[in-house]
Amino acid sequence: MTKLFNSFLLLLLVTASLSAQKKKSSVSFETAIPDKPKLVVGIVVDQMRYDFLYRYSEKYTSGGFKRLMNEGFNCRNNHYDYAPTVTAAGHAAIFTGSVPAIDGIIGNEWFNQKSGKVVYCVEDTSVRTVGSDSKAGLMSPKNLLVSTITDQLKIANNFQSKTIGIALKDRGSILPAGHTANAAYWFDSKNGAWITSTFYMNDLPQWVKDFNSLKMPQKYMAEGWQTLLPMEQYTESTADNQPYEAKLSGEKTPTFPHELAAQAGVNLLEVIRTTPFGNTLTKDFALAAIQNENLGKSPKTDFLTISFSSPDYVGHAFGPNSIEIEDTYLRLDKDIAEILTNLDNTLGKDNYLVFLSADHGVADVPGFAQSQKMPAGVLDMGVVSKDVKAALKTAFGDGEFIRAEDNYQIYLNDSLLKTKKLSYAQVHAVVRETLLKRDDISDVIDLHNLGNMTLPDYQLSYVKNGLNPRRSGDIMLVLNPSWFTGRKQGTTHGTLYRYDTHVPLLFYGWKVKTGETTTRTHISDIAPTVADFLNILEPNGSIGNVIGGVKK
Repeated sequence: MTKLFNSFLLLLLVTASLSAQKKKSSVSFETAIPDKPKLVVGIVVDQMRYDFLYRYSEKYTSGGFKRLMNEGFNCRNNHYDYAPTVTAAGHAAIFTGSVPAIDGIIGNEWFNQKSGKVVYCVEDTSVRTVGSDSKAGLMSPKNLLVSTITDQLKIANNFQSKTIGIALKDRGSILPAGHTANAAYWFDSKNGAWITSTFYMNDLPQWVKDFNSLKMPQKYMAEGWQTLLPMEQYTESTADNQPYEAKLSGEKTPTFPHELAAQAGVNLLEVIRTTPFGNTLTKDFALAAIQNENLGKSPKTDFLTISFSSPDYVGHAFGPNSIEIEDTYLRLDKDIAEILTNLDNTLGKDNYLVFLSADHGVADVPGFAQSQKMPAGVLDMGVVSKDVKAALKTAFGDGEFIRAEDNYQIYLNDSLLKTKKLSYAQVHAVVRETLLKRDDISDVIDLHNLGNMTLPDYQLSYVKNGLNPRRSGDIMLVLNPSWFTGRKQGTTHGTLYRYDTHVPLLFYGWKVKTGETTTRTHISDIAPTVADFLNILEPNGSIGNVIGGVKK
């Protein structure tokens, strides 16, 4: 009887032990995801239209764009809600959750009525270049009027988080990194080095000096640019050597193979921007930053911003239907896959949060559209300006009525208008009557009287969101769809049409659900959504909303 009792007692103990282990295992599984991510990585692809996610998807690897789409959350109907859609404004909007009307970054540059000079978005003559003897480092975020999500993270953690911005373009690095960044690095074509400014530091870290000493840009350019795949497999693109494509410096035709050989008068360190190797160089530097800055290894969440600038350079030159842009995206897919794999290996798959978007889309090359019998063209701003000045002289007499033109906006001479006792409305009426005689201009907007304009409400809201009274012009030109200014070959962006506003938005990693939504989302929603993930305050100029359904 005693033996039987002991056996029964042993069975109870074993059963209880197994049950406890099962409960312990269940608890462990449910709490496997940490309370906060070790690292947030914000990726911006410069000039990525939404359809690029799908256009080349059969050729993408499983570890890059497809991984973000299949294992993350895809906001399929994501748009900018202002114009002009350009690089500086886009990067600012993504990381501030704001619009140019509030954050002040109304373009890559704008005219300052007080000084009479054009202002570059991140220029700062009070700082010095670090890492080069050029003026490429006279930059800082001082022209950004609001905080960024990167700033808010540092404030929330009492500045114990580390934030770093990286991009070939200065504005693609500086604006996302924010005002409180530990560092922002960009590429100097003069010496082929990654540089910064004294806004952040007085000397480059040793690891940056070591990276620069490797001369990676020169090594990539020496290889030349061959297609990643056999030419006949680029079935999503037009044939090579189109008359509406631009040529790389030193080349006679816009065709593969691009030799990228050293030639007299050609700076290959500048040309690398217009190749996919600019992306790979950015990836290499970002991985070096993760390792050497120990990002994600501190008790507090760190933030790394990476902007891939080369798709914009390649897209401008060759257009979105070119073999060059397809090859650039296939190679970028591999670069992104390498970053994700590195984060898996160094931090763990569930320990980092990634989002990916773009600073703007892009229009088809007008020459391509015309070849398919579609309306498109390039407006000659010189002719427009001449016609407007002649009309204003006829109406109001002599005088320099126009001080500057930028971002499809005309800056009037306020002093002259006061002297002649003219109102904005009077001048606008003459300009509008003159320009609406043209077939390529859809409307001419008085930016001082938006309430009485004829634009549809949908487009009018874009104009309002892009208008900053201290920095914007007085009259805005709205061109017909597929029309733009400035380029006879290649293409550009900057309008309020959907080919410029519809861009990807993918979330992946820590606490991100697998799924997608076709509900309309806006670029200004990104920063508030990240703030919600991190349980911190959204940026101080934010107007966006938290995107529902993204977070577990």
